[in-house]
Amino acid sequence: MPAKTKPASSKTKPVEKTTVPVAAAKGRPMLTWVGKRPLRQVTAFPAQHIETFNPTGEPAEKAGLLFHGDNKEVLAWLLANGYRGKVNLIYIDPPFDSGADYVRKVELRGVKGTGKLEGEGYTLGEQIQYTDIWANDNYLQFMYERLLLLKELLASNGSLYVHMDSNRGHQIKLVCDEVFGSENFQREIVWRIGWISGYKSAAKNWIRNHDTIFFYSKNKDDFVFNKEYIPYPAGYTRRDGSPPEGQGYPIEDTWNCSDLDSLDSIQIMSFSGEKLDFPTQKNENLAGRIVRASSNPGDLVLDCFIGSGTTAAVAQKLGRRWIGCDINKGAIQTTCKRLQTIITEQIEAMKKGAPALPGMDADKAPKPAQLSFSVYRVNDYDLQIQHNEAVNLACEHIGVTRTRTDAFFDGTLGKRLVKIIPFGHPLTVLDLEELKRELAARPDEERDVVVVCLGKELAVEAWLEEWNRLRKKGDVPNKIEVIELRTDPKYGKFIAHQPARAKVSIRRVKDKLVIEIEDFISPAILERLSQQEGVLKPKITDWRAMVDSVMIDPAYDGKVFNIALSDVPEKKSDLVAGHYELPAPKGKTIVAVKITDMLGEEVLTSQPV
Repeated sequence: MPAKTKPASSKTKPVEKTTVPVAAAKGRPMLTWVGKRPLRQVTAFPAQHIETFNPTGEPAEKAGLLFHGDNKEVLAWLLANGYRGKVNLIYIDPPFDSGADYVRKVELRGVKGTGKLEGEGYTLGEQIQYTDIWANDNYLQFMYERLLLLKELLASNGSLYVHMDSNRGHQIKLVCDEVFGSENFQREIVWRIGWISGYKSAAKNWIRNHDTIFFYSKNKDDFVFNKEYIPYPAGYTRRDGSPPEGQGYPIEDTWNCSDLDSLDSIQIMSFSGEKLDFPTQKNENLAGRIVRASSNPGDLVLDCFIGSGTTAAVAQKLGRRWIGCDINKGAIQTTCKRLQTIITEQIEAMKKGAPALPGMDADKAPKPAQLSFSVYRVNDYDLQIQHNEAVNLACEHIGVTRTRTDAFFDGTLGKRLVKIIPFGHPLTVLDLEELKRELAARPDEERDVVVVCLGKELAVEAWLEEWNRLRKKGDVPNKIEVIELRTDPKYGKFIAHQPARAKVSIRRVKDKLVIEIEDFISPAILERLSQQEGVLKPKITDWRAMVDSVMIDPAYDGKVFNIALSDVPEKKSDLVAGHYELPAPKGKTIVAVKITDMLGEEVLTSQPV
């Protein structure tokens, strides 16, 4: 972390909203798209410190940083708080504009036959993590702005790796040329994804089986690069029969998935449970090769599309500092659990005198750059329901047919167009004026419009009454109807969300805290199960099947949750313990218990003891 800078904590005055200047792109060539605009400045909002995992009590400024929020706002916060020019390596695996909703399969804990869940099945279906669907050229503007910010954060000898596929890769290459300068382009890496199977083999032409990674440096001739080699096979000799010189075959710019799994000189996939059932999750050895080559121990690695946390996990194992962020709360929760497991295993290994990275010689194994991390929320971004999933569920509930190609409208309901107002704010007159301008730009559009929202301001009624009154006098198109999900008699059930509840016993027994989770219920999970087809509906006989993790803070200050005990079962077939004992702080304290269900909903229970 940069000297004399640290994230704003809940115990200090929060950083006020500030404006951060951004340098213009000066590279060539310059790609043009509809709506392209420069990013001259960006607003930096405050960051709220919400959670810490620090089992060794190391200084706060050493902690890894994990941010929940829009990465544009997170990058702006980093620029405003001392990180300009401080990041040594950036690896991003952004959305590819694939036209798909990326989902993760959600299942209850336990397996059939254990008696923990009775009925036909125990799957909760799929949960949308993010929507990779973009209107027209919005995707290019989205990437352009974030690449401009990433350049500002990159150190003078730093490197950027951008992971893409063939859908938009050629365009993003030109955007990177403009932002970083074509002279700073170093390599195009081709990653062969894996074996051809399933739907891939059904393609009607050549089978697509690779991704592309673009490697840029901040400066053409000054960048960190540690050359790597694949060891010579046993018994290998030169043509003249003499032993080889050097360390092995230098690694080229074409990487095979099988090479990364079996031939890499250093294997890092040695901790428990890498596969997390997270959409677009990447191989740890892929990220490990990049981190080892373009950074050194102690360097700062950034991934602003952290997903399941692979980049942070690899950086933690290889002795690098790290910063990660994601707009998806499920990604933050997944990354938190993953990093807790890795750090705990590192601590246990070091207690035994073993290297922090299993399988490496003690003198070569990098020591962890930090054994703690903190979670921050930028711009108070904490939607209880993920926006993408909420929109998807609302469309299913109302019967909306999603539109993938319209830049403004979200779908159709019968013959009417549908516009969904972001669920983070009520419908306002400004929203309606924006809709009016859009319709004015479509003079041939005669369909009526349905606006879906969670709530609406009082001024909206008068605006709508006037708008629709003019259309009743004649055959004027574009009447507007509003479905307000909180009060609508037909669709109101959608927002009748009952939060998860827990019954927890917290007591002090001599010098110990004894915590017993007596019961837990997630109405959202029960609702999903009730919608499953079949005569026999699943019945949960053990509440622990619904719980993903339990965390305890024995001295909760009401603001930052400091994790002193973490119960994250390693396997999906394992259950949380439910009974916990830990040392009690001296004097009166507030004990907080955070329970996260399998859908990612959190329940926080606190009690003074």
